[in-house]
Amino acid sequence: MPERSARLRIVAPPQRRPFRRKPSPAVEQAVEQAVGRAMRIDDAIREFREQRARRHGRVPIVMPYTGYGSTTWVRVLARVLITAQPPADPPQESFRGWRSFTSIPVDNAPVRVEVGDTVHHVVANSGGLIDVRVAVELTPGWHRMTLQVEGEGDRSPAVVAPVFVLDPSAPFGVVSDIDDTVMVTALPRPLLAAWNTFVLNEHARTPTPGMAVLYDRLHGAHPAAPFLYLSTGAWNVAPTLGRFLSRNLYPPGPLLLTDWGPTPDRVFRSGRAHKVDELERLAAEFPDVKWLLIGDDGQHDEETYSGFAVAHPENVVAICIRQLSDSEAVLAGGRSRERWREEATAADWVFAPDGGGFAKALEARGLL
Repeated sequence: MPERSARLRIVAPPQRRPFRRKPSPAVEQAVEQAVGRAMRIDDAIREFREQRARRHGRVPIVMPYTGYGSTTWVRVLARVLITAQPPADPPQESFRGWRSFTSIPVDNAPVRVEVGDTVHHVVANSGGLIDVRVAVELTPGWHRMTLQVEGEGDRSPAVVAPVFVLDPSAPFGVVSDIDDTVMVTALPRPLLAAWNTFVLNEHARTPTPGMAVLYDRLHGAHPAAPFLYLSTGAWNVAPTLGRFLSRNLYPPGPLLLTDWGPTPDRVFRSGRAHKVDELERLAAEFPDVKWLLIGDDGQHDEETYSGFAVAHPENVVAICIRQLSDSEAVLAGGRSRERWREEATAADWVFAPDGGGFAKALEARGLL
């Protein structure tokens, strides 16, 4: 019996692999047809709304967003819309979020972009979004670019957008999540997401305690450091988010949002994939910059940031994860419990419930 017992101890138990059934060709074909149908419906609705608006005498305008770049190129971000309110005269009063989704994007609109001493001619995509890189020669710091629809019979008033050129000598930059990181929104829950996006006005959104002060201190200690705000939100809410950040005295910086509607391979866009893609893009565009990544434990920020830290350890100076309160975690659909991710990376992880906790930790690490 002892021999049998010893023999049993050295035999490893069989490993069970998770069973994942590959979708059948019929299922894959059905999904492909559903995605194609969703895109056709989306295009048809947009085209109908655009033609109807044109019949009522409305013309395209450019809604500019903050861009960023290096001394040799800049990323131009904007949308071409048909709306009754030109961006050159923005409303001073706040309005409910659903109004951001009533504007009509213009497909394939030609736009003139003037930045520095150069002029470029670009074209909006099928959702009216302009997201292109153009060659320039600029010095580090803030600059302005001018955008204008230039199609035949559609020339719009010129609008100005700020653009931040990164200083090659900057020690690091900041990439910050928005929802439940700089403002409390409980975004992951579908009903609450719809409420926060379509019903609440910008003054009803709650800033996260201490985060604006933390970002202001980081900006004061490192004036050349860029601040980029990465969110799964749609570009439709960019004006609302921009006013919220400005009113609560967050450092200015580009918003990295996602487009609205279906994609060629999905009926609904993947917010997490959007964040992964944007981080990979920043690593490729600025291979020498180290990023301070700030998010929360209510969505997939830990997973997203840890994956980036494993793939690009040389581009991460630290990862800050805001710990949601119990009530916030309930509204957010729970909190991440995969704390093992900090052990799987070489990154310096910081966990705190608010900006004050982060400030103490970053001071101890010499970042403040």
